[in-house]
Amino acid sequence: MNPRRKSRLSLILFVLLGISVAAGLMLYALRQNIDLFYTPSEIIYGKENDPSTKPEVGQRIRVGGMVVTGSVVRDPKSLKVRFDLNDIGPAISVEYEGILPDLFREGQGIVAQGVLKSPTLLEATEVLAKHDENYVPPELDEQMKKAHKPMGVSDLKNESERDRAEKARQASEKEGQK
Repeated sequence: MNPRRKSRLSLILFVLLGISVAAGLMLYALRQNIDLFYTPSEIIYGKENDPSTKPEVGQRIRVGGMVVTGSVVRDPKSLKVRFDLNDIGPAISVEYEGILPDLFREGQGIVAQGVLKSPTLLEATEVLAKHDENYVPPELDEQMKKAHKPMGVSDLKNESERDRAEKARQASEKEGQK
C-alpha cells in the first residue's frame, strides 16, 4: 500500500475512533439524567405489565396522572404537600415541598418529576399542572384507551356498556307502555 494512502487511512480511522469514544462517553454521562415517563399503573406493574420494566427505587422519573380526590394533605407549618396520583389502576403517593402551580387541584391531571423513594412513593422536585381540562398527554390517553375499552366504557359518553343497555331497556319499556 502506498505510504500516503496508509497515513490517510490511519488518520480517518483515528478520527472515527475518537468520535465513537466521545459519543459513547456522552451517552454514558447523559444516562444518569434521562427522565422516563410513567403512569402510576406502569410504576406498580411495569410497562405493558412486564415486571422487568418497573422503575427502580432511586431512579429519576416523570409520572403523569390525575390527583385523587380527597388525597391532598398539606403541612400547615411548611410548604410540604402529599397527594395520591392515579390513572385507571392503583395510585401512588407523591410528596412535594414547594409552591404548587395555580391550576393544581384534586381531580386535575398533572405531571410530577422526581425520585422514586419506594415502589409507591415519589419525592417530587417539580409538579406541572395541565392548562386545559380537555388535554390528556398522548401516553396517558393511549393507556386509558387500552384499559377502558376492555372494561366496556364508551369513549364518547363515559358510560359503560351496561348503562347503555339499561337505558335502551328502559326506553323500550316506555315505548311498550304507550
